Amino acid sequence: MSDSKTKKIKKIAVLTSGGDSPGMNCAIRAIVRNSLKNDIKIYGIKRGYSGLIENEILELNSSSVGNILQKGGTFLQSSRSAKFLEKKYRKEAVENLYARNIDALIVIGGDGSFNGALALKSEFDLPIIGIPGTIDNDILNTQYTIGFDTAVNTAISAVDKIRDTAHSFERNFLVEVMGRNSSAIAIKVGICTGAENILLPNEDLNLEKIANDIKRGIRRGKRSSIIIVAEGTTPGRSYEIAQKLEEGFELSSKVCVLGHIQRGGSPTASDRFIATKMGVEAVNSLVNEEYGKVTCWNQSKIEMRDIEECAQKADINLVTDKDLAELLSI
Repeated sequence: MSDSKTKKIKKIAVLTSGGDSPGMNCAIRAIVRNSLKNDIKIYGIKRGYSGLIENEILELNSSSVGNILQKGGTFLQSSRSAKFLEKKYRKEAVENLYARNIDALIVIGGDGSFNGALALKSEFDLPIIGIPGTIDNDILNTQYTIGFDTAVNTAISAVDKIRDTAHSFERNFLVEVMGRNSSAIAIKVGICTGAENILLPNEDLNLEKIANDIKRGIRRGKRSSIIIVAEGTTPGRSYEIAQKLEEGFELSSKVCVLGHIQRGGSPTASDRFIATKMGVEAVNSLVNEEYGKVTCWNQSKIEMRDIEECAQKADINLVTDKDLAELLSI
């Protein structure tokens, strides 16, 4: 491949990597349609970096992305590839692109996916564009990632239903949402559902405060409470919390782990709109020979940032928003 800084882009490949998120299909559709408009051939890579190593590459056309706008997940499928961590397999991956004379790669995913893309950029001078796609909304230097709004709305709908039962049977519920290292889903869902407590993944657990908050509500006639729990490093930790509340404070709680339903489902209007804009701008960046960038969403518009600035996690929803939730839960 010739110098990426001077080569005109004629063929682009796109892959989705890591956890799937609603809206990925919208981004792929925009990438395909805008590539074709610019007389660029476009290829889809099945199963993320694993498919790139195994040469699962197919040419796409306008019909390939018809009727996918409203569908969750990613029609290209995704994976987490242990092989891709080794340079010899990254070399195989790039050689598969070279064999088809593919000039550039668009990667839709989170920080791990971006680190893989960064390796291809630095080791092989491959023109790369990243699109942030993760329900956790935890990528540095972008205020929004594709899939977050859908995941939050899915969780809110579930909590609203649980609230009905909690009220009817005068029960406390621990509702566990996704978020291994990110507070974003838990905080937004907690505020939007009027949760009495929000337990974040990387904070010390204060069971006494939780118990006191529940008992304070009981004293004023409140017979049910909703506590939103971010799953943290161990999904299902709500069961342990419920047991400790029972044993230490004589407070009975039901547990509902929402799990992967938050990743699926038809994307919301916000996810469709932002993902589409990101897909279009990813191609535009390659056409304009601006490589090694990420389509960040800041102040309600696309901002192209260097991929090095986005290849790590950032827990962007911290103390202030949680304080808001606690203020309103009295």
